[in-house]
Amino acid sequence: MAALARGPAVVAIGETGLDYDRAFSPRDVQLANLRRHLALALEVGRPVILHCRSARGGRDAQDDLLRELAEAGLGGAQWQERFAGRPAAVLHSFSGPVDYAERALDLGLAISFSGLAFRRGEETSAEVARLVPSDRLLVETDAPYLSPPGAPRRRNEPRWVGVTADWLADRRDDDPHQLGEALVAAYDRTFGKVGQPTLTAPAPIA
Repeated sequence: MAALARGPAVVAIGETGLDYDRAFSPRDVQLANLRRHLALALEVGRPVILHCRSARGGRDAQDDLLRELAEAGLGGAQWQERFAGRPAAVLHSFSGPVDYAERALDLGLAISFSGLAFRRGEETSAEVARLVPSDRLLVETDAPYLSPPGAPRRRNEPRWVGVTADWLADRRDDDPHQLGEALVAAYDRTFGKVGQPTLTAPAPIA
Protein backbone atom coordinates (compact mmCIF):
# COMPACT_ATOMS: atom_id res chain seq x y z
CA MET A 1 0.00 0.00 0.00
CA ALA A 2 2.82 2.40 0.87
CA ALA A 3 4.46 1.75 -2.48
CA LEU A 4 1.21 2.24 -4.41
CA ALA A 5 0.56 5.51 -2.56
CA ARG A 6 3.50 7.06 -4.38
CA GLY A 7 1.91 6.52 -7.80
CA PRO A 8 1.05 9.66 -9.81
CA ALA A 9 -2.63 8.66 -10.09
CA VAL A 10 -3.10 8.52 -6.32
CA VAL A 11 -4.62 11.71 -4.92
CA ALA A 12 -5.46 10.72 -1.32
CA ILE A 13 -4.86 8.19 1.47
CA GLY A 14 -7.87 6.36 2.84
CA GLU A 15 -10.66 6.17 3.59
CA THR A 16 -9.35 5.58 7.08
CA GLY A 17 -10.37 6.64 10.56
CA LEU A 18 -12.46 5.48 13.49
CA ASP A 19 -15.84 3.75 13.63
CA TYR A 20 -17.06 3.12 17.17
CA ASP A 21 -20.64 2.58 16.03
CA ARG A 22 -20.44 -0.68 14.07
CA ALA A 23 -17.10 -1.61 15.66
CA PHE A 24 -16.06 -4.15 13.04
CA SER A 25 -12.53 -4.12 14.48
CA PRO A 26 -11.12 -3.42 17.96
CA ARG A 27 -10.42 0.19 18.81
CA ASP A 28 -6.71 -0.36 19.37
CA VAL A 29 -6.43 -1.82 15.85
CA GLN A 30 -8.36 1.10 14.36
CA LEU A 31 -6.09 3.57 16.14
CA ALA A 32 -2.94 1.77 15.04
CA ASN A 33 -4.01 1.78 11.39
CA LEU A 34 -5.04 5.43 11.58
CA ARG A 35 -1.58 6.36 12.86
CA ARG A 36 0.07 4.42 10.04
CA HIS A 37 -2.08 6.15 7.43
CA LEU A 38 -1.42 9.60 8.88
CA ALA A 39 2.32 8.95 8.77
CA LEU A 40 2.04 7.74 5.16
CA ALA A 41 0.01 10.79 4.15
CA LEU A 42 2.66 13.11 5.52
CA GLU A 43 5.42 11.14 3.82
CA VAL A 44 3.86 11.15 0.35
CA GLY A 45 2.02 14.49 0.58
CA ARG A 46 -1.48 13.18 -0.11
CA PRO A 47 -4.45 14.28 2.01
CA VAL A 48 -6.12 11.75 4.30
CA ILE A 49 -9.82 10.92 3.84
CA LEU A 50 -11.15 10.50 7.38
CA HIS A 51 -14.15 8.44 8.46
CA CYS A 52 -15.40 9.11 11.98
CA ARG A 53 -18.53 7.69 13.58
CA SER A 54 -19.55 7.30 17.22
CA ALA A 55 -22.46 5.27 18.49
CA ARG A 56 -25.72 7.24 18.51
CA GLY A 57 -25.59 9.97 21.14
CA GLY A 58 -21.84 9.60 21.66
CA ARG A 59 -18.77 11.53 20.57
CA ASP A 60 -15.89 9.32 21.72
CA ALA A 61 -14.74 8.60 18.15
CA GLN A 62 -14.66 12.31 17.33
CA ASP A 63 -12.70 13.10 20.48
CA ASP A 64 -10.22 10.29 19.81
CA LEU A 65 -9.78 11.40 16.20
CA LEU A 66 -9.03 14.99 17.20
CA ARG A 67 -6.50 13.76 19.73
CA GLU A 68 -4.77 11.57 17.14
CA LEU A 69 -4.67 14.39 14.58
CA ALA A 70 -3.16 16.76 17.12
CA GLU A 71 -0.59 14.20 18.25
CA ALA A 72 0.35 13.57 14.60
CA GLY A 73 1.03 17.29 14.26
CA LEU A 74 -1.70 18.29 11.80
CA GLY A 75 -1.82 22.05 11.58
CA GLY A 76 1.86 22.25 12.49
CA ALA A 77 4.79 23.50 10.43
CA GLN A 78 5.80 20.10 9.06
CA TRP A 79 2.36 19.37 7.61
CA GLN A 80 1.93 22.92 6.33
CA GLU A 81 5.24 22.75 4.52
CA ARG A 82 4.45 19.36 2.99
CA PHE A 83 1.01 20.39 1.77
CA ALA A 84 1.86 23.98 0.82
CA GLY A 85 -1.31 25.36 2.36
CA ARG A 86 -3.65 22.66 0.99
CA PRO A 87 -5.86 20.73 3.42
CA ALA A 88 -3.93 17.78 4.76
CA ALA A 89 -7.09 15.86 5.59
CA VAL A 90 -10.81 15.75 4.80
CA LEU A 91 -13.58 14.89 7.25
CA HIS A 92 -15.58 12.66 4.93
CA SER A 93 -19.41 12.55 5.20
CA PHE A 94 -19.44 14.88 8.17
CA SER A 95 -21.17 13.81 11.36
CA GLY A 96 -20.64 15.22 14.82
CA PRO A 97 -20.98 18.19 17.15
CA VAL A 98 -20.17 21.77 16.21
CA ASP A 99 -17.10 22.08 18.41
CA TYR A 100 -15.62 18.97 16.74
CA ALA A 101 -15.92 20.70 13.37
CA GLU A 102 -14.47 23.91 14.76
CA ARG A 103 -11.41 22.10 16.09
CA ALA A 104 -10.96 20.24 12.79
CA LEU A 105 -11.08 23.55 10.93
CA ASP A 106 -8.49 24.97 13.34
CA LEU A 107 -6.22 22.08 12.30
CA GLY A 108 -6.66 23.06 8.64
CA LEU A 109 -8.96 20.23 7.57
CA ALA A 110 -11.55 20.33 4.81
CA ILE A 111 -15.10 19.13 5.57
CA SER A 112 -17.26 17.17 3.15
CA PHE A 113 -21.03 16.74 3.34
CA SER A 114 -23.13 13.87 1.99
CA GLY A 115 -26.75 12.74 2.14
CA LEU A 116 -26.11 11.86 5.77
CA ALA A 117 -26.82 15.52 6.59
CA PHE A 118 -30.54 14.91 5.91
CA ARG A 119 -30.94 12.15 8.49
CA ARG A 120 -32.50 12.52 11.92
CA GLY A 121 -29.84 13.16 14.54
CA GLU A 122 -27.58 15.06 12.15
CA GLU A 123 -29.13 18.48 12.69
CA THR A 124 -25.81 20.04 13.75
CA SER A 125 -24.60 19.59 10.17
CA ALA A 126 -26.66 22.62 9.13
CA GLU A 127 -24.77 24.82 11.58
CA VAL A 128 -21.41 23.36 10.60
CA ALA A 129 -22.21 23.95 6.93
CA ARG A 130 -22.27 27.67 7.63
CA LEU A 131 -18.88 27.59 9.38
CA VAL A 132 -16.70 25.95 6.74
CA PRO A 133 -14.62 28.32 4.60
CA SER A 134 -15.51 27.96 0.92
CA ASP A 135 -12.00 26.83 -0.03
CA ARG A 136 -12.30 23.88 2.38
CA LEU A 137 -15.91 22.92 1.68
CA LEU A 138 -16.60 19.71 -0.24
CA VAL A 139 -19.68 17.70 -1.20
CA GLU A 140 -19.98 13.99 -1.98
CA THR A 141 -22.42 11.17 -2.57
CA ASP A 142 -20.63 8.36 -0.73
CA ALA A 143 -22.28 6.24 -3.44
CA PRO A 144 -23.85 3.75 -3.31
CA TYR A 145 -24.80 4.77 0.24
CA LEU A 146 -26.38 7.77 2.02
CA SER A 147 -28.93 8.76 -0.61
CA PRO A 148 -30.34 12.27 -0.15
CA PRO A 149 -34.10 12.92 -0.33
CA GLY A 150 -35.49 12.14 -3.78
CA ALA A 151 -32.77 9.66 -4.70
CA PRO A 152 -33.37 5.90 -4.79
CA ARG A 153 -32.66 4.66 -1.27
CA ARG A 154 -31.11 1.39 -2.37
CA ARG A 155 -28.48 2.86 -4.67
CA ASN A 156 -27.10 6.37 -4.50
CA GLU A 157 -25.31 7.73 -7.58
CA PRO A 158 -23.04 10.71 -8.32
CA ARG A 159 -25.82 12.56 -10.14
CA TRP A 160 -27.61 13.04 -6.79
CA VAL A 161 -24.78 15.09 -5.35
CA GLY A 162 -26.64 18.17 -6.57
CA VAL A 163 -29.32 17.63 -3.92
CA THR A 164 -26.75 17.95 -1.16
CA ALA A 165 -25.08 20.90 -2.90
CA ASP A 166 -28.45 22.70 -3.06
CA TRP A 167 -28.93 22.00 0.65
CA LEU A 168 -25.52 23.55 1.34
CA ALA A 169 -26.32 26.62 -0.77
CA ASP A 170 -29.55 27.11 1.14
CA ARG A 171 -27.94 26.74 4.57
CA ARG A 172 -25.10 29.11 3.65
CA ASP A 173 -27.36 31.58 1.82
CA ASP A 174 -25.14 31.14 -1.26
CA ASP A 175 -26.02 31.37 -4.93
CA PRO A 176 -26.11 27.71 -6.10
CA HIS A 177 -24.07 28.38 -9.24
CA GLN A 178 -21.41 30.32 -7.37
CA LEU A 179 -21.28 27.63 -4.71
CA GLY A 180 -20.90 25.00 -7.44
CA GLU A 181 -17.86 26.82 -8.80
CA ALA A 182 -16.44 27.13 -5.29
CA LEU A 183 -16.92 23.40 -4.65
CA VAL A 184 -15.02 22.51 -7.83
CA ALA A 185 -12.24 24.92 -6.91
CA ALA A 186 -12.02 23.44 -3.40
CA TYR A 187 -11.77 19.95 -4.87
CA ASP A 188 -9.02 21.01 -7.26
CA ARG A 189 -7.14 22.74 -4.45
CA THR A 190 -7.34 19.68 -2.22
CA PHE A 191 -6.73 16.87 -4.70
CA GLY A 192 -5.45 18.44 -7.94
CA LYS A 193 -7.31 18.86 -11.20
CA VAL A 194 -8.68 15.70 -12.80
CA GLY A 195 -6.54 14.65 -15.75
CA GLN A 196 -3.80 17.08 -14.75
CA PRO A 197 -1.85 15.46 -11.94
CA THR A 198 0.21 18.07 -10.15
CA LEU A 199 1.53 15.87 -7.38
CA THR A 200 4.78 14.00 -7.59
CA ALA A 201 6.07 11.47 -5.13
CA PRO A 202 8.29 13.42 -2.75
CA ALA A 203 11.31 11.92 -1.06
CA PRO A 204 10.71 10.60 2.45
CA ILE A 205 11.17 13.12 5.23
CA ALA A 206 14.51 12.68 6.91
